[in-house]
Amino acid sequence: MNFSKVSKTLELDKILENLKDYASAQVTKEYIDKVEISTNFEEVINRLEETRQAVNLITRNGDPPLFAIIPVKNLLKRASLGGVLSIKNLLNISDFLRVGRFLKNYLKKDDKLLTEENLGLISSFIDNLYTNRALEDSINEKIISEEEVADDASRELLSIRRSIKKLESSLKDRLEKILATNKDYLQDSLVTLREGRYVIPVKNANKGRVKGLVHDISSSGQTLYIEPMEIVNANNEIKSLKVAEREEIEKILRKLSEEVADVSENIGGNEELLIYLDFVFSKAKFALENFCYCPKINNKKVIDLKNAYHPLLDRKKAVPIDINIGRDFMSIIITGPNTGGKTVTLKTVGLLQLMVQYGLFIPANESSELSIFNKLFADIGDEQSIEQSLSTFSSHMTNIVEIIKNVDEESLVLFDELGAGTDPTEGAALARAIMDYMLQRKIRCMSTTHYNQLKIYALTTDGVQNASMEFDVNTLSPSYKLLIGLPGKSNAFEISRRLGLSSAIIEDAGKLISDENIEFEKVLASIDEDRTKTREDRFLAQREKEDLEEKNRSLKREIQKIEASKEKILADAREEARKIVLRAKENSELVLSEINDIRDQMTSENARRLQESSDILRESINALDGRGQVKLEKAANPIKEIKKGDKVRTSFGNIATVLELPDANGNVYIQSGVMKMKVPKDFLTKVLEEDGDQRQRTSNIIKNKAKNIRPEIDLRGKNFEDSKDIVDKYLDDAFLAGLKTVRLIHGKGTGVLRKKLREYLRKQKNVKSFEDANYNEGGDGVTNVHLK
Repeated sequence: MNFSKVSKTLELDKILENLKDYASAQVTKEYIDKVEISTNFEEVINRLEETRQAVNLITRNGDPPLFAIIPVKNLLKRASLGGVLSIKNLLNISDFLRVGRFLKNYLKKDDKLLTEENLGLISSFIDNLYTNRALEDSINEKIISEEEVADDASRELLSIRRSIKKLESSLKDRLEKILATNKDYLQDSLVTLREGRYVIPVKNANKGRVKGLVHDISSSGQTLYIEPMEIVNANNEIKSLKVAEREEIEKILRKLSEEVADVSENIGGNEELLIYLDFVFSKAKFALENFCYCPKINNKKVIDLKNAYHPLLDRKKAVPIDINIGRDFMSIIITGPNTGGKTVTLKTVGLLQLMVQYGLFIPANESSELSIFNKLFADIGDEQSIEQSLSTFSSHMTNIVEIIKNVDEESLVLFDELGAGTDPTEGAALARAIMDYMLQRKIRCMSTTHYNQLKIYALTTDGVQNASMEFDVNTLSPSYKLLIGLPGKSNAFEISRRLGLSSAIIEDAGKLISDENIEFEKVLASIDEDRTKTREDRFLAQREKEDLEEKNRSLKREIQKIEASKEKILADAREEARKIVLRAKENSELVLSEINDIRDQMTSENARRLQESSDILRESINALDGRGQVKLEKAANPIKEIKKGDKVRTSFGNIATVLELPDANGNVYIQSGVMKMKVPKDFLTKVLEEDGDQRQRTSNIIKNKAKNIRPEIDLRGKNFEDSKDIVDKYLDDAFLAGLKTVRLIHGKGTGVLRKKLREYLRKQKNVKSFEDANYNEGGDGVTNVHLK
């Protein structure tokens, strides 16, 4: 089906004009007009998914770098045929390549987003973009602007331009002397160019006084522009060099054009990809700007719009609608007063359906549903044709006849004021017959009407549903709210009474209405009263429900905070303990190595004591598993009574001092060496006397190791990441050894290592201060560190 007519009726063309405002390129705006409404389920799903992915990318990474998207195929064809591209053309090619490269970087800006949000469709477009940084750089290095090629674009060009500058400089000096010598004969003491040659302005009356070639004359005839004979040869030489310069520039442009021609097919493939990407991101920007969301799409011809707006209406003033059709009923008949919003409701449904099949998000809740229709028909508005001498009724009936000829069960049909414009009895009968025709063929159909006969038809016919536009008789104004399931009550008498029409006239009019109609109106009035009461009760119940849900959410958040706090404390304790144990392991391995080296040189008694120390260190090493992780577990016999200053053993074998008693969560603040941490009380045991002896023996080993520490460390040739680990261990060792000042030799170099090391030192608790060494001790290539 060609959707052009219905698109204009439902004003999709205005939406597309708005969409063009978000496109970056003119070619994309032209492409927007060419995109057709899709009737393929999978294609519509893909179009919406592309829009969703683009929305997520913009939300996380900002607007994409879409620029310089131009038609390049003609340029590439000219280059392929051996033509020479202009400076501007080559710069356009460079920019065209750059946008592809920037888009790849934009997509990779957040790898986590790629994984979490499933950006497969957009990433496939961007991944297929051809990039050529070498060609980009080749063009940009040789071309400065649209008017200028760089001096060093080639050696020959650089040489030519140097010669030109040298000659021009010499020529200007000679001209200055000529001006000074002939100043009495000149119109002005200045040098100008005529036809690319340097000339001086001479008074016409003195033309014989200055020998040379006349190149121009002023409009008044008072000034001659003469090239003095003394500089003719120099001007000739400069002109010759200018010709050589143009020829060299031509060679450079030809060479660049050949480079473009070599990859022209690859570059050309980017054009359609970039236009389509610009189109997809335009849809995303439209969605974000207009608060549009992606509805669910079904293939069952079901429409279920929730909180839906007409996109061309002011959101601050418009009233959203909820409407559904196709699941429990095939047809819906909407009644209500004029200017009450019936036509807008039809247009909203039709326009949002077209937007979705185009690939656009819609201004409605994400829980809304739309389907795919192969055909969409809309007979809306007063389309009286003066040219064809047709009445409003005839014009509408012409449209209806055309619709009936082409409609099928894959169609959505919208009728505005079905059967209006003729005798009410005949019009109502025709309207009912048309609705029956649609119902029998299971065609989704929506119609607006004023006829009571159609209200009764909807009440008594399966598959047809009433709906009405709410009207406030107290203010004599519509609320624009759509009420599904209820026909609209006629308010003509009540409105007339409030406007001041005589009660006697209104009573006489009432007598002329049939008893059936009077009863029908009474039933509608009763339903309306019940509906109002039900709505109030539902509002109160909903508010109470929301209050309870908010309280539940608040309680859940508090529980989550408590759990998160607990987990964080445990995680921090494990991390701090891991660092302590890893350092202990490093120290242990070093001491064991030293013990093995000196054991044979010692007495048996000293060797025995060293062996005991070795056993202690091995126990420390055994506190680690194979991956260097701390075995932080509940103690078999956790400590029961605890006070400040107590010595305790953690579950990973470290001895620590209690700094603070357990808090409300049972966590004890302890210190082990220089490290402080919080550990659950259940993870601690009491230290026995033998633990104290063991700690003393370990302390002796540490003291022996400390005796050998050097007062400086050389970091030259290392990067910061490697240096940080070395300095970290060195400072700990120096602190334990009691050193007050140490030297970090990092060298001068670029100064990066020195800067980063000092940023690191500022964060260390054991560092009191630091400064450059004295000039004769290394200056700013050495940092003196003072420890606490």
